[in-house]
Amino acid sequence: MAGDASDSGVPRAKSARWIELAAAINSARTAYYQHDKPTLSDDEYDSYFRELLTLELDWPQLQSGDSPTLSVGGRSSEMFNPVEHLQRMYSLDNAFTSDELAGWLSRVERGINQVPEFLCELKIDGLAVDAVYVDGQLHSLATRGDGRVGEDVTYNAHFIPAIPAALRPPKKGSMPSLLEVRGEVFLPIATFSQINEEQLAQGLSPYANPRNAAAGTLRQRVDRRQDELRLAEQSPTTGERGVAKIARLRAELDLSISRLSGLGLTVHGIGVVEGFEITRQSQGYEFLKALGLPVSNLARVENSVEGVREFIDYFGEHRHDVEHEIDGVVIKVDDLSLQVQLGETARAPRWAIAYKYPPEVVRTRLLDIQVNVGRTGRVTPFAVMEPVKVAGSTVSMATLHNAFEVERKGVLIGDMVFLRKAGDVIPEVLGPVVEVRDGSERPFVMPTKCPACGAKLGPATEGDKDYRCPNARSCPAQLRERLSHVASRGALDIEGLGEKAAYALLDCGIVEDEGDLFSLAEADLLTCEFFRREPAKGEDGPQLTENAKSMWAQVQSAKVRPLWRVLVALSIRHVGPTAAQSLARAFGSIDAIAAADVTELAEVDGVGEKIAVSVHEWFREPWHQMVITKWRAGGVQLVEQVAESRSAELAGLVVVITGSLAGYTRDSAAAAVTGRGGKVAGSVSAKTSLVVAGENAGSKFDKAVALGIPVVGPAGFAALLEKGLDAALTTIK
Repeated sequence: MAGDASDSGVPRAKSARWIELAAAINSARTAYYQHDKPTLSDDEYDSYFRELLTLELDWPQLQSGDSPTLSVGGRSSEMFNPVEHLQRMYSLDNAFTSDELAGWLSRVERGINQVPEFLCELKIDGLAVDAVYVDGQLHSLATRGDGRVGEDVTYNAHFIPAIPAALRPPKKGSMPSLLEVRGEVFLPIATFSQINEEQLAQGLSPYANPRNAAAGTLRQRVDRRQDELRLAEQSPTTGERGVAKIARLRAELDLSISRLSGLGLTVHGIGVVEGFEITRQSQGYEFLKALGLPVSNLARVENSVEGVREFIDYFGEHRHDVEHEIDGVVIKVDDLSLQVQLGETARAPRWAIAYKYPPEVVRTRLLDIQVNVGRTGRVTPFAVMEPVKVAGSTVSMATLHNAFEVERKGVLIGDMVFLRKAGDVIPEVLGPVVEVRDGSERPFVMPTKCPACGAKLGPATEGDKDYRCPNARSCPAQLRERLSHVASRGALDIEGLGEKAAYALLDCGIVEDEGDLFSLAEADLLTCEFFRREPAKGEDGPQLTENAKSMWAQVQSAKVRPLWRVLVALSIRHVGPTAAQSLARAFGSIDAIAAADVTELAEVDGVGEKIAVSVHEWFREPWHQMVITKWRAGGVQLVEQVAESRSAELAGLVVVITGSLAGYTRDSAAAAVTGRGGKVAGSVSAKTSLVVAGENAGSKFDKAVALGIPVVGPAGFAALLEKGLDAALTTIK
C-alpha cells in the first residue's frame, strides 16, 4: 500500500497524512456527489486536495492507482441507471494565485512553442452534465459521475425548459446526426435563495452553494414520485388519511417539478460529434447557439496573456452582475488542434485551467451568539465564529438580524455553519450543517435586559420582530452608535470622527449626546487623553494631535452640509438618503418638516405612510427637539441651501409625476417643480393640483381621472415649468 513507510522509505508521518487526506477527500466526494450534502466547504476541499498533490510530488511513492489525484471524483449512485459517456469528461486543474496562473500559461506556451488564443469563460457554480442528441432529438442527459459513467437523469430533463428536447435546424449546414455536449446546470441566484428558505423551513441544512442546490434539484426521482401518487390515487381505500396522503404526494411532486423548471443550462464543451467539423472551440459555440443550445454570451477570445488577466480581473469585480453564481474563470486554448497537441493528464486537460476566485461560502464553528444595540435601539444578535478566510478577508463575526431569524435558520451555539460573504456584503450565516452535530450544541436565548444599560427589552410595537432598548436618550450603546452615525459617509461625512473618537467624546464627558457635537471648542478636546499628545520641546503644555485638529475642522465644515444629510444624521428610523432627499426638496427646512402632519409627509414622493409616521413621531419627542435646538445654536444649517434662491411660480401647487419624461430623471423632474416653489407628492389625492403623465404612466393616471384632477403630458410639463399652471392646462385636449 502507498502508505507503508517501512517499504517505501516515506516518513511515517507523511504516509499517515496521505491516508488521512485521501480518506477525507473520498468521504467528501461521496457526500457531495451521491448525497448532495457536502461535509467540507469548497475551500477546505481545495486545501486538502492541494496538500495531497504536494505530498505526492514530494514523495511519488505515495501515489497509487486509487489516489484521489488520479480520478475525476464523482461516482454514480444507485438511485439512477448508469450512463457511459461517449467521450470521457475530465475535471479541471485549478489556479488560485497569479503565480499559479502564470505557471500554467508558461507550460502551455512551452508545450506548443507559441502564445495561442485563449477562450475565456465564466466558471459557473453548477452541476456538470453530459447531453447527447441523436438526429436533433435529446437522447440522454447524465451527470458527470466519475467522468466515464454518470447517472441517467433524462426523465427529469423534460421538466427543464432550458434543456432543448429538440435542436433547431441550422440555417447553414445540416443537423448533426450525433452530438454530445457538456454543460453546467445551475440555479439562478434568486431561485437558490428561495430554495434555501424552503430547506430551513423544513428544519434541513441549507445548501452551501447553488451548485449543491442544482445537484439536489436535478437528482430527484420524479418518476418514482409520479408512480407513488398514481398508486395512491388508484387505491380502493380512501378516507381522511388517504386524502391527506394524496395531498402530500401531490404537493411534493409539484414542488419537485417547480424546482426543476427553475434550473438553467449553459453549454461549454463538445464531446463526440458526427455531421459537422470545427477547428476552434469558440467556433463550436457559435454552431451550438445556432442549434438552439444555450451558450454564454460572456465568453471571449483573448490573444494575449494581458487580455486573459483583464478578463479575470473584470469578472472578479463584477461576479455578482450575472444571473448565476460564479467561482472563477475557465481559460482554454481555443484552437482544437493545439488542444490535441497539449493532451491530458489522468484527470484533467493540459489545455484548460480554472482560475478560482476567493471562496464566498465556507464552513466554520459558531462559538457564541451575542447581541449588539444599534443607534435606534434595535437589539441585533450576531454570530461569533472561529476566524475563517472568505471572499479575500478574515471574518470572525456575522449578522443574524433578529431572534426570529436565529430560530428560522435553526442555528445552535456550537454548530458548524455555512458562512457567506459576497464582496463587500456583510457576512451572513446561511445555516447549520445539521449532519455533523454531536449533541453538545445549545440554543440561543435572547436577553431580556439591555446589555449596555439594563433596560427591559421587547418589541416596540405588536408584531415587531425586532427587540429594542427603550432607553433611547441615555443608553450608552445607542449614544455611541448615534454619534458615530452622525459622522458616517451617508450622513454628515465627518472625516476623523470614527467609532473610537466618538466613544472617547462620550467616555471623557466632552459631549452628553449628539446634540453637543457642534458646540465643541478645541480646548474641550484637550481634556481627553485620546485627543491630546505630550508637548514637544518649546511647546507650552499638551497639544491636540493632528488627527484631533483635523476632526475638529471637519466638524465645523459639516455645519453647512445639505439639509438631506442633516436629516439622515438625526437617526430617524427608516429615513435613509433617498427619503431624506425627497423630504428636503418638498419642505425646504427642518422646521417645515417638523410642522407637517402625517398625511402631508406621506404625500411626498418616495416617503409613504411608514416613513411619514416615523418622522412625525420623531419630531414629537422633546429630547429630539433639544438636539435640533443645540445644532441650531451650534451653527448647523437647517434650511435647504437652494430654498432661498428658488422662485415661487408654483407655490401652493401639489404635483404628482408618473411615468417617464424625456430629458428628465425622476429626481430631476421633481427638483424642477420644487425649485419653482411647488411640492411633489408620491400619490394622487384630493389635494393634488396636477398630474404629469409621461410614458408608461401607471395607476396614478387612472386615479387622477377618477377624481377629476387635470392630467397633462410632457408638453404640459414644459409649459408648467416655463409659464405656470394656467399655461399647462391649455395643453389638455
